[in-house]
Amino acid sequence: VAQSFEKYGINHKLNVALLIGGVSMDDQVKKLDRGVDVLIATPGRLLDHFSRGRVMLMGVEILVIDEADRMLDMGFIPDIEKICRLLPPRRQTLFFSATMPPEITRLADAFLKEPVRIEVARPATTAKTITQRFRFCPNGEDWAKREDLRQLIRSEENFKNAIIFCNRKRDVAILLKSLTKHGFNAGALHGDMDQNSRTETLDKFRAGEIKILAASDVAARGLDIPDVSHIFNFDLPWQSDDYVHRIGRTGRAGKLGIAYSLVAIDDLKLLADIGKITGDKPEWIGEPPTDEDFANAGKKRRGRGGRGSPSRSGGGERDRSSEAPRSSRSERPERTKRPERHIDTTEVQHTVAASPVPAEPKRELL
Repeated sequence: VAQSFEKYGINHKLNVALLIGGVSMDDQVKKLDRGVDVLIATPGRLLDHFSRGRVMLMGVEILVIDEADRMLDMGFIPDIEKICRLLPPRRQTLFFSATMPPEITRLADAFLKEPVRIEVARPATTAKTITQRFRFCPNGEDWAKREDLRQLIRSEENFKNAIIFCNRKRDVAILLKSLTKHGFNAGALHGDMDQNSRTETLDKFRAGEIKILAASDVAARGLDIPDVSHIFNFDLPWQSDDYVHRIGRTGRAGKLGIAYSLVAIDDLKLLADIGKITGDKPEWIGEPPTDEDFANAGKKRRGRGGRGSPSRSGGGERDRSSEAPRSSRSERPERTKRPERHIDTTEVQHTVAASPVPAEPKRELL
C-alpha cells in the first residue's frame, strides 16, 4: 500500500509514513516528527507509537481497514476497537476485503454506522484467468506429497515462477529444505521472519533470483507480485476463503495463471467447503478420489493396533460371540500378596552404566 501511494501520488504533496513491526522505530519516529498526511500502519505498531506519545489521532478524517475479514478474524478486534476509540467520532470508515463471510460482517457492523455495501464481484469469486487443477494423493504422507509436487513442477512447460502455500510455518521450512536438496531455486516466506528478511526475499522473487517461494498464508494477501505463473497448494487451507486469496496471487491484470492443489484423503472435506463458496467443480489430474474416499474423509486413521484399525485378518470389529463370557468380579479368585523383593541398587547402577545406548538411525528428507 505504501509503495502504491508513492507511485500514484507522485504529483500530490502528501507526506506518507509507514508504521510496521519488525523494523527499527527510529526512522519511523523521524517521519512522524515531520508531519504526516497519510499514515499506513499495522495495529500493534500504531498503538506502540501512540503509547509513546508520538502519534495524535484526533485529526483523523478517514479510517481505512484493508483485508477487513482477516483483521477481525485473526484476533485484532481489541486493537481495532482501541484505535477506533482514539479517533474522532465524526469520520468516514472504509472496509476493504475480497471476502466478507456473514460472521465477519456482523463484527464489521459494530464499527460502521449505516454502512453502504459495494460489491464489484460475487463474494469468493475466483478469476476466470486462473486454471484450477487438483491432484489426489491417496497416500497422504508429506514425503509422497513432496514427490507429487516435484513431478508437477517439472512437467509444466510454461513454468516461470511459483508460490507454494503450506498451512504451518514448520512445513514451510521442511519443504524449502526438500526443494533445495532436489536442485530447485527456492526461498521461504513466513510470519516468523523479520520485515527486512521478508522484503529481501520478495525483492529476489520479483527480480527472478528466486523461482519458487515456499510460503505460509502471510503471502496470500496484500502482496503485489504482478507476474506469478503458478500457484501450488501443498496443503489445502483450513479456511475456504483463504483458497480464493492464495490462487489470486496468479492470473492478475489479465494475465493467465495456473493453480494446482494437492489433496489428501483428509482434505476432501476442505475441498467440499471450497466448492461451496466458489461454485467450481474440481478438475482432477490423474485418478480422482472415489466415493469411498469421500465417505472416509475426516476420519482419523491410526496405526496398527490403534483404536479403530482393522485386525490382521482384515475384519473391522472383533466378533465377540465366540468368546467366553467374562466372569464377574465376585467370581474372580483373590490375588495372593506377593512377597517384597529386595533389589541391590549398586548392581542395577553398574548394569545400566555398562549397557551401551543404541545410536538413532539417520533419517533422510525426501
